[in-house]
Amino acid sequence: MKDSITKEKLFNHSIETIWNAISIGEEISTWFIKADFKAEKGYKYTFTASEDKGCLTITGEVKEANPYTLIYTWIVENTTVETTVKWSLEPISKNETKLYLEHSGISNYAGDTAIAMFESFSGGWDGCINGLIDYLKTEVNAG
Repeated sequence: MKDSITKEKLFNHSIETIWNAISIGEEISTWFIKADFKAEKGYKYTFTASEDKGCLTITGEVKEANPYTLIYTWIVENTTVETTVKWSLEPISKNETKLYLEHSGISNYAGDTAIAMFESFSGGWDGCINGLIDYLKTEVNAG
């Protein structure tokens, strides 16, 4: 089984706009789920899902938060398994940014749970990126 999920998306927004959307708790809370999050190494964050989102609370620790690279651990509520999420941004032009997302360590789950979590995470990240796209269309372009 594959151990990591990778997603890639090109945005028609500046790298700073995308960075803010993925690294500032208030912005994450708008397009993903409620986030007590700071892009600071060592910060212990919590993503608190509401029931309508259909996912559990996520906790973890920021491991790296350098301009345009964000890495944090990811622990799903009611589990002790730690996986890793990495966001990387690459400027393509002044108003174009390529986003890379990698969620690794999924084989840390035992047996069939790893397969189920891989499928759940993969679909979840698709939804997450779509939420980010919608957020950027409405919030950022509204001004």
